Amino acid sequence: MMHRHVDRYINLHRALGKGFANHEKSLREFAAFAADRSDHRVTASLILAWAGSAATPNSAQNRYDQARAFAMFLHAEDVQHEVPVAGLFGRSRRRRPAPYILSHDQISGILAEALLVPGLSPISPQTYHTLFGLLASTGLRISEALSLRCDDLTEDGLMIRKGKFGKSRLVPLHASTRAALERYLDRRRIVRDAGHDLFVLGHGHAPTATRAHVVFVRIVRKLGYRRPTGPGPRLHDLRHTFAVRSLERCGSDPQSVLRHMRTLSTYLGHVDINNTYWYLEATPVLLQMIAARAEEMWIGGAA
Repeated sequence: MMHRHVDRYINLHRALGKGFANHEKSLREFAAFAADRSDHRVTASLILAWAGSAATPNSAQNRYDQARAFAMFLHAEDVQHEVPVAGLFGRSRRRRPAPYILSHDQISGILAEALLVPGLSPISPQTYHTLFGLLASTGLRISEALSLRCDDLTEDGLMIRKGKFGKSRLVPLHASTRAALERYLDRRRIVRDAGHDLFVLGHGHAPTATRAHVVFVRIVRKLGYRRPTGPGPRLHDLRHTFAVRSLERCGSDPQSVLRHMRTLSTYLGHVDINNTYWYLEATPVLLQMIAARAEEMWIGGAA
């Protein structure tokens, strides 16, 4: 019985475009746990026992939150399924790190330094230079950029075939970005036995995401943007910077910001526009514009 409920719950979330792989594994184990206890309904005690049997506190938090969300789904259909209180095992989600919004000069410095990255092949510095430039000019995820193939550069833009949750989309390109990619493709011809990956190193295949992160961190530390230890600019901050700077160009007109948010959400490949709204909090410039606009409206109303 519980396994059938889990199947329905997973199918629902998959239909909404979510990967749900980790949740699926956990919930199937929860269903087996319930079956061993001959429990046909979800109860608070069942969820507590399941979470309490985890090996680590973090695993216990994840189990509790996942099973509680599943219980809410079942409770909506049958009130005999119990929903325990929220947060009993604490917050399972790590706080989202504050973004580091890079300036134009900082990005230019990173791209210039990337051309000095040592490598076994002359293509390596060109690859990191063009890769980081593409992330800064389009806001792509690093996983999306590294999954690109040569034929994904089309007349209409970049075809992203491996976006988050398996979503594909077409990303229009600025003329300067297209020109940079075309120059890179010309230089890429020096690589023997290169595969179909757009970005390649000397072995003919794309660098790993981990390697790209390591190279980026070394560059920003060398430039003094990040200390030898502690927080600082991350590779993902190129995506944050692109989103924030594009929003800043909207000015203080709320309708203009709203229209741009909808477009930006699609462009960035967000499943939920709420993920895009988070960028409104990422820069004092945006907050000042919003505050100034709200103050104008308040003063106008008071008058």
